[in-house]
Amino acid sequence: MKHTLSVLVEDEAGVLTRIAGLFARRGFNIESLAVGSAEQGGISRITMVVNGNDQVIEQITKQLYKLINVIKVQDITDVPCVERELMLIKVNASSTTRSEIVELAQIFRARIVDVADDSLIIEVVGDPGKMVAFVQVLQKFGIREVARTGKIALIRESGVNTEFLRLSEIKV
Repeated sequence: MKHTLSVLVEDEAGVLTRIAGLFARRGFNIESLAVGSAEQGGISRITMVVNGNDQVIEQITKQLYKLINVIKVQDITDVPCVERELMLIKVNASSTTRSEIVELAQIFRARIVDVADDSLIIEVVGDPGKMVAFVQVLQKFGIREVARTGKIALIRESGVNTEFLRLSEIKV
């Protein structure tokens, strides 16, 4: 099962290397990794997606806490969160397909950020499922390149679980 971990660390050189080394030594793959400044100066938030069962995640959490610069580790997989990713995607766009691609971009609330004679670069922001769906609809035009940031997430203070709301809308 994929787990999303939110890790607060002191913003010092080598912290990310030590965390990545911890995963490598234990043979675990980090599927997604995003790092940036947190709400407090000198602190960074690392959001990572890793594969493993609950026992594996518990062991990883304990190991992370043993690292000197780690302040807090949270498994936010089953907690109501706001999750986002950024993706840039370069797609073939001839004069005959360009308008259809632009329409699809509008449906996904994406933005065209570069136009060339035979291609478009599109920026899309949203949850990971939206990224997958957007790639699927653009597949038929020919995707040249994709760059994704990886997931970032914050816990919803409201406690509202949008996945639950979405599922209840479908049933009605």
